[in-house]
Amino acid sequence: MDQSQPPPRDTRHALPMALLRAREAVMTRFRPMLAAHDINEQQWRVIRVLGEVDSLDASEVALRANILAPSLTRMIKTMTERGLIERAKDSSDGRRVMLSIAPKGRDLLAAVAPDSAAIYRQLEAEYGPERTAQLIDLLIALAELNADA
Repeated sequence: MDQSQPPPRDTRHALPMALLRAREAVMTRFRPMLAAHDINEQQWRVIRVLGEVDSLDASEVALRANILAPSLTRMIKTMTERGLIERAKDSSDGRRVMLSIAPKGRDLLAAVAPDSAAIYRQLEAEYGPERTAQLIDLLIALAELNADA
């Protein structure tokens, strides 16, 4: 080993590992709720993104939901068949697929909202509302570093 190079950080203090552990600590609380509503994490992210807009190009949905485009392409069929989202061709560019949330998807958002809010309240009770808000702001700023690259 080259003595001039510092040793790698221990995994507890390595940013990627810490982010993964934090994500898992949060998602462990949400997964049972999602399973109870027969939806997986990626599908939930798509529903959440589409719940905020009228419609979006599929590639923009993939970007905002942090899903690889090929994965979203596979999900669109399933989610459309379940009546959670609607798909249409862009009137100005027939190659673009436009996605929107379907009424059943809005119903799912409404059904999950109370359970989701309870999980957020529990997290804030354990971690603190100020620390939670600060953490979210810091993570947003960290993610925006990628946008500038």
